[in-house]
Amino acid sequence: MITVDKQDAITLKIAHVMANTKKLDLDVFLFIPNELGMKSHLISESDFYHESISQKRAYYSNETLLPLVHSRLAKRGRLSNTQYRVSLSLFAYQYVIALDKAVATLKETAQDEVTADEVDEVIELVLDILKKMRRSVPYEEHLKRHYANIDNYLSWYTGQKLLELVVYIPNSKSYTPLKDRLITIVEKEQAHRNLNNYNSDKVKNDPTRLANKMRLLRRLIEHPIVLQSKSTSMGNNTKRIIKGSATGLVMLFVTSAVILARDYLGEITASFILVLSVIYALREVFKDDLRDIMWRWIQRGKPKWRRRFIDATTKKEVGKKIEWLDYSTFEQLPDRIKSIRKKRSVQREEEVLHYRSHTEMATSRFTSGYEQTREILNINVRALTRLMDKSNNRIYKLQEGQVVKESLEKRHLLNLIVRESNQGEEAVYYRWKIVLNRSKIVDIEQIPV
Repeated sequence: MITVDKQDAITLKIAHVMANTKKLDLDVFLFIPNELGMKSHLISESDFYHESISQKRAYYSNETLLPLVHSRLAKRGRLSNTQYRVSLSLFAYQYVIALDKAVATLKETAQDEVTADEVDEVIELVLDILKKMRRSVPYEEHLKRHYANIDNYLSWYTGQKLLELVVYIPNSKSYTPLKDRLITIVEKEQAHRNLNNYNSDKVKNDPTRLANKMRLLRRLIEHPIVLQSKSTSMGNNTKRIIKGSATGLVMLFVTSAVILARDYLGEITASFILVLSVIYALREVFKDDLRDIMWRWIQRGKPKWRRRFIDATTKKEVGKKIEWLDYSTFEQLPDRIKSIRKKRSVQREEEVLHYRSHTEMATSRFTSGYEQTREILNINVRALTRLMDKSNNRIYKLQEGQVVKESLEKRHLLNLIVRESNQGEEAVYYRWKIVLNRSKIVDIEQIPV
C-alpha cells in the first residue's frame, strides 16, 4: 500500500510498507510540465538525487499493540533488555505517526466544520494508548530511564498536537466545550510530566531548551528502530575508464590535427601558433562534452546507487537496495504507464523523472518478532518551485454591476504515478495529481487507476 501526502510545505512524502515478501520493485514517475524547463542540463539526475530525495526505513508492525506486548514480556524477563528498548521505541514511533496523520486529517476538515465526534474519537484513542503504555513501568533503572524518556516525549508531543488542533477548530461557541476538553488534557499531561520530574525548571521555563531536548528524545526513540543506511555511487570505475577514453579520443584528433597543420604550414610561424591555439581550445571545449555524452550513453538504464541497511542495535546488514534515476520521455514509458497517464498532445510536452528501486531484505536478521519495514521517500520540490514564474495571472469579472480585477497566483499541475511490485505478486499502480505554486504544495489528490 502506497500513501502520498505532504511532509512539509514543499516536500512530498511517499510511504509504503514492505510486507513479508523479501523483494520489492518500486517505480515512481513524476510528470513535470514542460513549461517549467526542467532539463538534465539544468539539474542532473545525480544533483536531484542528492539534493531533493531523502529516505528513511524503520521496523513496522501492523499489530498496533504488538510492540507494547513485547516490551511487557521483556519487562517480565521473557525477552531481552534490547528487545524492550526496541519494542517500546517502535510503539512510540508508530503512535507519533498515527497521531500526525489523525491531526492532519482533522485540520483538513476543520474549515468544513469538523464534528465533535471526530475529535472525541481521536481524544479517546490518545488517552487509551497512553494509559496502556503507562500501565506497566519497568523496575530496572536503565530500562526505567528509557521508559521515562519515551513517556516524556509522548506526553509533550501529544500536548503539542492537541494545541495545534485547538488553533484549527472553528471559533464558534458550539466548539468551546471541545476546546476546553483539549486544553484540559494538555494541562493534565503537563502535570504528569511535572509529577515525574521529567524536565528541570530551567528546561520548562526556556522554550528553546525544551524544544531541543524533545528533538533529542525523538532521535533516541528512532535510533533502535530506524535502519542505518550507507549509500555508495555505482560505476566509479566505469567513469574513470570513460574519462580516460574520452581524453585519449580527443587527443588522437588533436595530435592528427597538429601533424596536418605542421605539414601544411611548414616551419613554426605565427599562423602555426594561432592554429595550434585554436586546436587546443577546441580540445578543452569538446573533451568534457564528449565525456558526458559517453557517460550518459553507457549509464542509461543502469543502477546509479547502492544502499545497505544496517540494524542499529545488532550492527548486522539486514537488507540492500539499488536505485535508478533518469529523465525520460512519454514515448519511452511502459505501455501500462502510458495508458494510466492517457496519451494526449499535452502529455507529450511533459518531462518525466523516473525513480526506480529494487529492495531485498533479509527478514531472518531482523529484530526478533518483526518481519516488516516501512519506508518513507521524501521528494523536495524546491528545484521545481525555483523555475516557476513570479508573476500572477489577472482575471476580470462582474460583481454587482461593477468590473472587478483579481490577481491569481500561478499554479502548475504535476502527475505522480507509482508502481509497486512485491515478490510473487501482481504489480499495483497508483496515481496522484499534485497542485503546486511557487511557495508550497497546494493540494494532493489521489486518482483511481
